[in-house]
Amino acid sequence: MGKRAFWLLVGMVAGVIAVSKARAYVRANTPTPVSRVLAGKESDNTVVRTIVGLVEEFNATRQAREAELNRRYGGPNRSR
Repeated sequence: MGKRAFWLLVGMVAGVIAVSKARAYVRANTPTPVSRVLAGKESDNTVVRTIVGLVEEFNATRQAREAELNRRYGGPNRSR
C-alpha cells in the first residue's frame, strides 16, 4: 500500500510539473494576442458563446433538412 501511494504521489507531482512547464512554454512562444486569449483575459463567456453558436447552427441545419423532407415527402400533415 505504501509503494502504491508513493508512486501515485510521484505521478501527481510529475503531472503538475509537466503542466506548469507546458503552460510556461506556450506563454513564452505564442504571440501576445493569442496568449491573451489562452490565458483567459479576453475569453469572457467563450465557452458559453461557442455552445450557443453550435446549438443555433444545429437547429438551423435541422430545420432546413426537415423543411426539405417535408417538401419531398408531403409534410407532417400528409394524410395516408
